[in-house]
Amino acid sequence: MTTTSKPSQRPEFRNIGLADITVGYRLPLAGKMSILHRVSGALMFLLLPFVVWLFDNSISSQVSYEKFTALFNGGLGMPGWFYKLIALALIWAFLHHLIMGVRFLIMDVNHELISKQGGRTSAMIVLVLSIALTVVLGAKLFGLY
Repeated sequence: MTTTSKPSQRPEFRNIGLADITVGYRLPLAGKMSILHRVSGALMFLLLPFVVWLFDNSISSQVSYEKFTALFNGGLGMPGWFYKLIALALIWAFLHHLIMGVRFLIMDVNHELISKQGGRTSAMIVLVLSIALTVVLGAKLFGLY
């Protein structure tokens, strides 16, 4: 007499969608800062032509410098605050990317920061520093002092 057994059930895996990750998963602060590090790098890369244009117009001649400064007062069919917001986004991206990069370098040297609490503390420092410096430089950009 032969016994036929039922094949064992294999576990069923399903793909996780972006909504499952962003809404249902609580990412630690260090993970969020890491994602912002990638976003800031991508933002700097995408806005690189704007940066090159700004740099070229700021140093080429007196006339191009006057066009450059006039842009932030409004030009090319857009209000000046729009260009200032783009510059502010670049300022934030640069500051965040720089400070987060320094954090990664310090973590490579000092392995005590790799702990859960050390990672959270250093990520909070990066967040506070990058936002505070962006606010200070943004206030200068918008002429508040």
